[in-house]
Amino acid sequence: MRVAEAGTGPLVLLLHGFPECWYSWRHQLRGLAEAGFRAVAPNQRGYPGTDSPSDVADYTMQHLVGDVIGLISALGEQSATVIGHDWGSPVAWHTALLRPDKVRGVAGLSVPPSRRSGIPPLSALRARYGPDYYQLYFQAPGVEADFEADLHKTFRRLLYGISGDHPEINKLQVPNGSQFLDIWSDPVRLPDWLTETDVQTYVSTFADSGFTGPLNWYRNIDRNWALTAAWHGAPITPPAMVLVGNRDPVVAAFDLDQLARSVHRFVPNLRAFEVIDGAGHWIQQERPEVVNATLIDFAAATAP
Repeated sequence: MRVAEAGTGPLVLLLHGFPECWYSWRHQLRGLAEAGFRAVAPNQRGYPGTDSPSDVADYTMQHLVGDVIGLISALGEQSATVIGHDWGSPVAWHTALLRPDKVRGVAGLSVPPSRRSGIPPLSALRARYGPDYYQLYFQAPGVEADFEADLHKTFRRLLYGISGDHPEINKLQVPNGSQFLDIWSDPVRLPDWLTETDVQTYVSTFADSGFTGPLNWYRNIDRNWALTAAWHGAPITPPAMVLVGNRDPVVAAFDLDQLARSVHRFVPNLRAFEVIDGAGHWIQQERPEVVNATLIDFAAATAP
């Protein structure tokens, strides 16, 4: 497992999302280290520099949580404050659910926790969003080519496309006959929080690894549902926090006050559900000062 690390003190794990890597936490690694924490951001299973099993079934939530627990042990620690973004958020939430003994506190950026549904999630997504929803599109073999054909275009379009700077909130629908990147446009200029150097860093990082490993996370959505049946209705008990941007398509369609109340019903120790006005999906990169201050306060409150 490739990791980036900074600082000494209580351990804070930073789990990236799709299609990212440790670099998405570059601002938080520095900020947490300066505040007296040991901040560690791994490239998770299937991502560049970390083992990428060939079997799709080796990317279940149990595998991903197991990697987090193994990393805590490999770092010589007994527990950690676990913070996730995007896909890293479900990993963080499930780590707190399955191994609360290892989690001093848990935070999710951009993706709040959700109750385990009564039906398989892909069926629920199809019913809610229709057959063109992007997570359904990702189930098909070969969609890796959408991302790999032009990495520079991939990262420019994605990082701009669901940021708070994009004028429209993307509905994440891939019409029949289209490819995933067809639903995005190239920015005339990059937003202030994103530089060409940042884009090139992502391009260089993914140049040799491809996207099969990252997409295999999506291909286990229904399998994860089946494997977590024993935890149906179980609460997430460690101290918790949610941080979202109101221009993020993941949450923009929801009444955020109502969503916060819903989360609190099964996360009884929810300390905060904070909304950053004008921020999009890449919240810790778009608004690093606000996110750093919030995460430092939370890490301090959950430190041993």
